[in-house]
Amino acid sequence: MTRLTDRIFGLVTILVALVYIMSAMQIQASFLSDPVGSKTFPIIVALVAVICGGVMVLRPDAEPDWPEGYTLLSIGISVALLIGYSYALKPIGFLIPTAIVAGAISYQISPRPRFAALSGIGLSIGLFVLFKFILGLGLTGLPKGMGF
Repeated sequence: MTRLTDRIFGLVTILVALVYIMSAMQIQASFLSDPVGSKTFPIIVALVAVICGGVMVLRPDAEPDWPEGYTLLSIGISVALLIGYSYALKPIGFLIPTAIVAGAISYQISPRPRFAALSGIGLSIGLFVLFKFILGLGLTGLPKGMGF
């Protein structure tokens, strides 16, 4: 096998990490920041990515079997759902889009409608409670004027 895909992905990873380092170097650090602050942490993450990309280039795995047919369609649907989800969060709030997308992806994993619907609703409520009340994030649960 040619082992080309790992090498290409490794090179792309290295290039993206180097651009990430250049972007991180532009961050203006405050004199009150901690040692691993707003500038150092992204550089550390990018250096780890460079190392991982280098390993992929130097020691690639065997050529993978790429998905076909239904699996590829399922991946495409999941990507489209997640893109739509990111656009729906602000106007609709967290609970409704999360329930729909989690339920749809759960259905793709195991096509049982009742279980998928309950999984979507449970994940939506559970994650909202975790993010809003336990971690204190400023999430909007429902569209403005409907509560939360």
